[in-house]
Order: sequence, then structure tokens, then C-alpha cells
Amino acid sequence: MRREREPQTLYGLTVHDIAEEGKGVARAEDLVVFIEKAIPGDVVDATIYKKKKKFAEARIANLITASPERVDPFCEHFGVCGGCKWQHMDYQAQLKYKQKSVLDALQRLGGLDVAHAEAILPSAQDKYYRNKLEYTFSNKRWLTAMDDIIEDERDRNALGFHVPLRFDKILKIDHCYLQADPSNELRNTIAEFAIANNISFYDLRAHEGALRNLVIRTSSTGELMVIVIFAYPEEGQVELMMEFVKNKFLQVTSLLYIINQKKNDTFSDQEVLLYNGRTYIEEEMEGLRFRIGPKSFYQTNSLQAYELYKITRDFADLKGDELVYDLYTGTGTIANFVAKYAKKVVGVEYVPDAIVDAKINSEVNGINNTVFYAGDMKDILNNDFINQNGKPDVVITDPPRAGMHPDVVERLMEMEADKIVYVSCNAATQARDLIRLKEKYDLVRIKPVDMFPHTQHVENVVLLKLRK
Repeated sequence: MRREREPQTLYGLTVHDIAEEGKGVARAEDLVVFIEKAIPGDVVDATIYKKKKKFAEARIANLITASPERVDPFCEHFGVCGGCKWQHMDYQAQLKYKQKSVLDALQRLGGLDVAHAEAILPSAQDKYYRNKLEYTFSNKRWLTAMDDIIEDERDRNALGFHVPLRFDKILKIDHCYLQADPSNELRNTIAEFAIANNISFYDLRAHEGALRNLVIRTSSTGELMVIVIFAYPEEGQVELMMEFVKNKFLQVTSLLYIINQKKNDTFSDQEVLLYNGRTYIEEEMEGLRFRIGPKSFYQTNSLQAYELYKITRDFADLKGDELVYDLYTGTGTIANFVAKYAKKVVGVEYVPDAIVDAKINSEVNGINNTVFYAGDMKDILNNDFINQNGKPDVVITDPPRAGMHPDVVERLMEMEADKIVYVSCNAATQARDLIRLKEKYDLVRIKPVDMFPHTQHVENVVLLKLRK
């Protein structure tokens, strides 16, 4: 019988850096140790739970000396919930390490000169800044040390977030600091009503139960969307729940529901049914109105999205006679935001529903110098497309975390637009793309933007100019 090894503890480690995934970095001789919830300046004893030849992953066993950048987390769920992993770090320190992570990636991975980089733009709000949250119903609540013995089976129900690395366990959330009122009241009241009326919560392993997900979307205009997602409701339960939400929360302007009986939670391919109000809410930016449907993508920090788009527009420095290509345009937010400063904007996006939204957003704002195309970027951006629409003077590109497909980068090299404004949520993949682009382009400006306080995530905007 094989005996389990005792976990190895390393003593007196000084944390000197922070890794991309938000863990503290220390060194024990030749071993690099990534320590959960450790921040630079901490001195800790750390217990290893995973070890490879050159690195190990560990947890704090004993905090010997706290970093001067360490603060008390403000949320009772910190450490169990998978979100807001940097709550224990002073916000100014968070900004410092986000700036460092961006510049390190561009310099180390892309071989780029970052001496002229501008300071990161902080988020004006570091709490209640998200305009969208998605919660999961589960009959398998994650029990914490604070929970008493549960006797009533209904107390095993939870409406909240997935526990990290556990798809089938949900942490019951009492108060979340990510989304403004009435988000918390909505979530808690809906859960209480379901329990009181014996509406079952979903079983993520057996794939049974009535209530599956709850999506809450807010906007700076005060509009509110609630989507209740059911799986296998009994007769009358949909009507009972939806009527309750309608009458209890009069401020909900878009009340929708979905029946999703797939094995996964995604609902992009599901029919969305209107129960009350409109099928969308609206966001506002400099007098422009943007319609946001249940499946629409919109930057989840509305106030900071406005700042990000202003930086993008500033970098583009449009004079009014330029042809602009907006790649990965989504619902056309950036395209419509810069349209009045350009001669024409051509938006390209691979999600057809998003392009429908983009066209509507142009129409409702009276913008008539935009055109939008749906399709795979690497296939659409061919010579015929450029001959039809014209060679761009400026390209704005805002790809997903994976960055741009190599074929898209090659097409940019061939098009030779005078300027490229590259907005990225992943500096590592941005750096990879810039390696190729720097053969023809000079990196002129760099500006990180903090969209998500208390997380390690950071946006970055760069301006490239064609070398003459």
C-alpha cells in the first residue's frame, strides 16, 4: 500500500513579484514558487500542493510578515469565490502590477521598446462596476467552514458562482460587490421565492431541476434586464416565477426567459422569450444610444468602456476623410463611436447576431457612413473585400483574448494602413501579433486601461504607424 507523502512546506519565503494569473512569486534556491493569495512584500511559509522540476504551486501556511501593500478584503466570500482575487491588495498596487505585466509582455515577448508607455488609467469605480453578472442555480451548495450542519435538504440549494475548479459546486452569494443595486436584492429574493414555492434548483451532474441560471444586466441609463433560464420546469412554474419577478421588481424594463435543456449553460443558440417590457436595454455614450440584447456583447464596465473608447479614438486621431476598418467590431460600439470623425467605417465580426445589433445601433443613431459584415475575419479580409470597400487609412482591431489569427495579421501587413490602433485584453497575445507587425510599423503609443479592479485582468491600447 502506497503511503501518501506529507506536503512539503517551504519556510521564510519572500514574495518578490506577481504572476499573470495573480499568484505571488517567490524563489527557493532554483525553484520558482507560485503562491496563492500572496503579494509582493509578503514573507510566508508556503505549503506545496503541486511540484514540477523547476516550479511549484503552493498555499500560504503562515503569513510571517505582511506586505505594506496588503489590505483587508472587503467581501465575505473572498478566498472561496473565484472572482476578485486581488481584494487583499491595495488598489494603487494593483495598478502598478498591471502596468508592469503589460510592459513586461511587450518587452519580453515582443522585443518592443516600452520606455514611452503612458501610465495606466485607473477605474473610477472599484466596486459595483459591472453591468452584467450571470449566476447559477444548484442543489449542491458548496459548504464553507461557517456553515452549520444542514438538516433541511432545501438548504443545500444555492444561487451564486461556481467554486474554482468545481463545475458542480456553487457558492451561495449573500452580497456581491461587482454589480450595483438591485442586483443583490434580485438574486436573493428570487432564490428565496423559489425555495418557498418548491421550485427545484438544477442538478449539474444529473441534469435535472427547474431553475438553471439568472442573468442580470444593468445600464448607465437606469434600464435593467433580467433573464431567468429554466431547464426542466414543472407545469406552471415558469409563469409563477416570471409573474413574481414582474410584480416584485417594477424597475425591470426587459424581463426574459429561456428554456435550456442542453448539457452546458451557453444560450447563444437558444430561443429567448419575452415576458414583459422590451427585448433589449440601452446604453448611452456621448448622446449615442446602443441597444443591448440578451446575447449582445458589451464591455462589462460601462464607465471605463467609455474611457477606453475615447483613448482608442484619440489614438486614431481621425481628421474626417479617413476610411476606417473596425475589426472584431462586436455590436459596432467602437465603429459607431468614431463614425462622425471618419469618412466611412467598415466593421467586421464573426457573430451574425452581433452584426444585426451593429446595424441597428447605426440606424437608431442616424449614422449612415457605416457598413458591417459578418464572417470569419481571416476569410473575409481578402483582395475582393478590399477592392469593394477600399484600402483603409486606419485599422482599429479589438480581438478576443487569443489575439488575431496569423492570416489576419498577414492581411494587415499587406493592406499597409497608415495607422493601426490595437485594443487588447491580453498583452501576451498582443505582443505576439506585434512581433510581425513591427517589421513595417513603429510602436508609437502604449496605454494600459484597468477595466476590472481587484482582478489581474487589464486592457491595453497601442498605436502603430506605418514606417515610411
